[in-house]
Amino acid sequence: MPITGRMLVCCALLSGMAALGFSNLGVKELTVSAKSGDSVSGREIYVNTCIRCHGIDGKGGLGIKLVPPPADLTSLAVQSRLDGTLFRRIHGGKPNTAMGAWKHALSDEEIWDVLSYVRTLGVESGGQP
Repeated sequence: MPITGRMLVCCALLSGMAALGFSNLGVKELTVSAKSGDSVSGREIYVNTCIRCHGIDGKGGLGIKLVPPPADLTSLAVQSRLDGTLFRRIHGGKPNTAMGAWKHALSDEEIWDVLSYVRTLGVESGGQP
């Protein structure tokens, strides 16, 4: 069967779509981990932005009655999550909660710093680092 121009266009289109599907185009790489963030800088950011809801110890703010309540950052449920998962939660927020997206107020580097500090809260409370 002879190859027509229409067949060539379809093959080229399908090849391009397949190549695009296997690429990481549009997918943000999360190659940095909380371990490489600066927990000292993260603590400063935490005190200025996170402490009102999560409290000084990460277990929840005093006197604030949010529904649902803020996550206990020292808990195994939080500390056992992957760095990328926690990064995305801070970056994009959590729907239907008071946890808003911090992507407009903090740089990615600052979010990694905060995440590095949050990891120290788990260590201090005996949770998973």
